[in-house]
Amino acid sequence: MITIDYQSKLPLYEQIAERFQALILGGALTSGSQMPSVRSLAVDLSINPNTIQKAFSLLEQRGFIYSVKGRGSFVADTAALAEKEKATLLEEARQLLGRGMALGITRSQYLSVINELYQKEEEHD
Repeated sequence: MITIDYQSKLPLYEQIAERFQALILGGALTSGSQMPSVRSLAVDLSINPNTIQKAFSLLEQRGFIYSVKGRGSFVADTAALAEKEKATLLEEARQLLGRGMALGITRSQYLSVINELYQKEEEHD
């Protein structure tokens, strides 16, 4: 479910948080489903439970999970999260487009890159 890249410069807790975000936004973890316990995930990944707790805290701050005292952590409403993430990505795309236009990148160049990326992703599915 979760893999760690020990060669990455990204801290372990951020890698874990990002993997869970992807699972939540991708629908693998549905709204209301219980997250694995900190202890069990720490054992599975062979890392310190404090690292897992830090990742869960980050996920909670970002609104991806919520905690219930004595019961654990659960996945938050994924529909709202997905729409928020889409809006953020589209805004980033607008900013990149503006920067690219200032550098002289044409519409056809952008479209070529976008089509190429979509084609690669469709081939992987």
